[in-house]
Amino acid sequence: MSDGNAVAEHYSRAQLLVAIEAGVAALGKTPETATIDDLAPVDEFHIGGRKASEEFLGQLELVSTDHVLDVGCGLGGASRFAADRFGCRVTGIDLTGDYVETGQVLCGWLGLTERVRLDQGSALTMPYDDAGFDKAFMMHVGMNIAEKEALFAEVFRVLKPGAVVGVYDVMLDSAEGLTYPVPWATSAETNAIAAPADYKAALAAAGFRVTAERNRRNFALDFFARVRVANAASAGPPPLGLHILMSESGAEKVANLAMNIAKGRIAPVELIALKPEPNQ
Repeated sequence: MSDGNAVAEHYSRAQLLVAIEAGVAALGKTPETATIDDLAPVDEFHIGGRKASEEFLGQLELVSTDHVLDVGCGLGGASRFAADRFGCRVTGIDLTGDYVETGQVLCGWLGLTERVRLDQGSALTMPYDDAGFDKAFMMHVGMNIAEKEALFAEVFRVLKPGAVVGVYDVMLDSAEGLTYPVPWATSAETNAIAAPADYKAALAAAGFRVTAERNRRNFALDFFARVRVANAASAGPPPLGLHILMSESGAEKVANLAMNIAKGRIAPVELIALKPEPNQ
């Protein structure tokens, strides 16, 4: 069983809002003048950042009348992006209190509190009514949840018939062991990564029908190559970035992630699945 306390502790970051405020100030901005694009480097905690969000969420055909669930929302960056870009209403849920509290403040900075709400809680026991959401997505979440069938059964429960769920997770690409630490785990003991076949089996067991699959390994390799070039050309980390969310071992975690992908051990993968209508 997943240890929710261990997961929350892994991601917890004291004084997170203070660190983000300092980064915003270093950009010459204030909470009142910061934009969603200014925050993107710290807001998009997944491979490919904002570009990945655009390409992944674009497949869900979000519209302004949708109420969308962001499973494992973290700071809520993807929730805010979806609400800003597509005009929809988004509810996010995440285990880590530091992220949820800080993310709700960021929603206020951007004037999105009417359309984005972030809740602290477990994706395995969500405090939402049956069939309450039009669509759902999760980005780099399943690596921390061993109970994939229970996870997708819960997502299935809260989605309306005919709704789709999008998954963008790092998944196993071979049986070779990983080099640790990585952003979501310090060792194999806290790693719940699985292969695409395992995800598809769990989705099917919940009642979903997988409609699309895309391996993003080449996209990830290009992303990390560009990150290395940018890092080599800079005198230090940018004012806002994922280093704010990770501990002092952040550089090692990202380097190991890129190396594990380059060696073909893992890859980010997108899955899109449909909750069929009763007569389908």
